[in-house]
Amino acid sequence: MNQQYPSVLLEKAVNEFAKLPGIGPKTALRLVLHLLRQDVQAVESFGQSLITLKHDVKFCSECHNISDADICEICSDVRRDRSTVCVVENIQDVMAIENTRQYKGLYHVLGGVISPMDGISPSDLQISSLVERVKQGEINEVILALSPTMEGDTTNFYIYRKLEDMRIRMTVIARGVAQNDELQYTDEVTLGRSIVNRVMFTGKI
Repeated sequence: MNQQYPSVLLEKAVNEFAKLPGIGPKTALRLVLHLLRQDVQAVESFGQSLITLKHDVKFCSECHNISDADICEICSDVRRDRSTVCVVENIQDVMAIENTRQYKGLYHVLGGVISPMDGISPSDLQISSLVERVKQGEINEVILALSPTMEGDTTNFYIYRKLEDMRIRMTVIARGVAQNDELQYTDEVTLGRSIVNRVMFTGKI
């Protein structure tokens, strides 16, 4: 049975919130009603922050992380180890690894993993730009820090084949991260240890 709303405007707002991942109609209704209880200035500030984010946010031209400038704070930090690049699936993974405070190198955000079932091929990801970064010669180690799923392992192998002739060290995070777990949901201690205890990648899935 469809939910009956006392207002078309309320229904429209609830439907928009329900489009967000993990948000069902009941949660969407609760969020909309919460906003209705706030004063106009608070709601306008909330809405404007989303509009500003969409219009003004940038993606780092080097690592593809979200940034307020053309080069993100991590890539522009002279204290970071520029000889090491950690390859991750998404921006949440960068945040998760940074929270461990165990890694001081740079990142490369792929924007996903290879998944033929979902129609995601290597050309849809930031793999070619990773290859170009390595070709510049400053990088000595590439850490493959993708989630230990079949898609993550397939992507690791593909990247390995692209970089194996470039005389760099290729490592993969230790399997302290449980199989099929996403990095962003792994606790900081486990994730930190898996990076510190990374092992050589042999090119096997």
